[in-house]
Amino acid sequence: MKRRTRTSEVSYVQLAHNEWDAAKKRSTPKVVHSFGRADEVDEAGLRRLVASLQRYLGDTGTNGASMPEPVDSRPAGGAFLLDGVWKQLGLDRVITGAGQKARGRKRDLDATERILFALVANRALAPSSKLAAADWMNHDVAIPGLTDTVGAVDEDACYRVMDWLTDTGESLERAVYEQVADQLNLEVDLLFFDTTSTYFETEDADQPVWRDETGHPIADTSTGDVSQGAGPAGAVQQTPFRTYGKSKDHRGDLPQVVIGLAVTRDAIPVRVWCWPGNTADSALICQVRTDMRDWSLSRIIYTADRGFTSKANRRELMRGGDGYILGEKLRSNSAEAAAALSRPGKYRTVKDNLKVKEVTIDRTSGTADRFIVCFNPEQAHRDAHTRQALVARLEEMIAGSDTLTAGKRGELKGKISTMPGLNRFLRSTKTGLLRIDKDTIKQETNLDGKYLLRTSDPHMSAEDVALGYKQLLEVERGWKDMKSTLDLRPVYHRLEYRIRAHVSLCWLALLLIRIIENTTDQTWNDVRRQVQRLHQVTLEGDEGTITTITRPTQAQTALFTQQGLPTPKQVQGLTPTRI
Repeated sequence: MKRRTRTSEVSYVQLAHNEWDAAKKRSTPKVVHSFGRADEVDEAGLRRLVASLQRYLGDTGTNGASMPEPVDSRPAGGAFLLDGVWKQLGLDRVITGAGQKARGRKRDLDATERILFALVANRALAPSSKLAAADWMNHDVAIPGLTDTVGAVDEDACYRVMDWLTDTGESLERAVYEQVADQLNLEVDLLFFDTTSTYFETEDADQPVWRDETGHPIADTSTGDVSQGAGPAGAVQQTPFRTYGKSKDHRGDLPQVVIGLAVTRDAIPVRVWCWPGNTADSALICQVRTDMRDWSLSRIIYTADRGFTSKANRRELMRGGDGYILGEKLRSNSAEAAAALSRPGKYRTVKDNLKVKEVTIDRTSGTADRFIVCFNPEQAHRDAHTRQALVARLEEMIAGSDTLTAGKRGELKGKISTMPGLNRFLRSTKTGLLRIDKDTIKQETNLDGKYLLRTSDPHMSAEDVALGYKQLLEVERGWKDMKSTLDLRPVYHRLEYRIRAHVSLCWLALLLIRIIENTTDQTWNDVRRQVQRLHQVTLEGDEGTITTITRPTQAQTALFTQQGLPTPKQVQGLTPTRI
């Protein structure tokens, strides 16, 4: 087929076939594959190869053409779908447009982009170590453009890309955010923030190093008097990265790091943070607020769970005109919580499983915060059932304890004290006998299905406050997906910058799968199972090599269409044998 440019006539070789156009009422050519300029390809070899392909497809009119045989088949649909979203968001352009370092060897950013995407796709499709990921890229999946751009990928190439990811740091995160916000028209007036921890199967914490206020290490080239305990310029603490802290995985016996995630009301993760494993909540809130404010966002209402409700955290979130929606601990013996729960009032139904009422306690507490009591009837039923089971177990454990010696009863009480769920309902009489605490049961009954929220925003309705906080579950679902679907743990790295890069890969993978879930209204597990049945098949014969895609099913086509993507071309490549 010939095409005429503005300056000269250039011939291109393309594989095409005619399709009937009902609107035009005539056949029109559809290009299946483009081979490039006619003067740069072996046209005779291509004709033999196409004849071979026709024979394979059952066209008996191609006498003399050999029958190609399938030599390789790999899942392709998941990588093609993820790659389509990756390019829709313009993440490929963000990476290839990143600046080079002033010194050192120039990096092939096209190759960097393809390997980085392949690593992100690995987290979403088949999470593994970087050594296994390199083997997966070469033999077990079809990554668009990877072979043409990079060729075979080894473990060292993966590590070099991870190091580049760490070097770019916040500049890349911000560029990704701006691309995503622009493409998806994100609403970032309400951000949900939460933290988790991930532990490492090692006995020892890292060596402490000097760190700045964001928790990043500082090169020890300072003017400070290190011999007197003074760190480098800008250093605020000396601490390990993997170290012991309050574990959210109930593994306080192992070193950990702390990870923070901010998501929008549509569950899109916009930023991720990593801190040393012993970092306090107040430091996290301070950095998150500062970092998001540096991105020139408008006023933000931060939403976080009960772990961030301290006065210092609330004061930090109010800086710069921002606000918050925070969960309040019901069993904290807080005077504010007690006052809010004791106020009478009628609940308003927001949804079938959510009722709310706003209470005013400013006269007794002196706070300007608004308090909203939320009630979930379904959760109330589950809470009651759980408590009944705990009390029944406790009754079984203390049955007959009156006949024990004081020492044996003390041992039993000590054993129960290590079980917080049971110990809450246990009391001792003046003579040391063990009994069920009926007053505590009554108090707990009044809390069934309830949770308490406080907000600094004077205008947001009680319903919006409650629904906004409920969206915090999306962050928790993000943690669940990062730890299970994306296999955040185990982390096969010990160096800090590699650990940070690994977390960033998981964040980028979560970003892609959340966008796909929002668009298709299906879970990623269901989408992945469906699209991974679409395979790329390689055929070889005397005339050359043919790369094709299995015919997409109706369900697979629908997933690509919903995402605004074309289904992959059936013919991915034809390479004739040179004579």
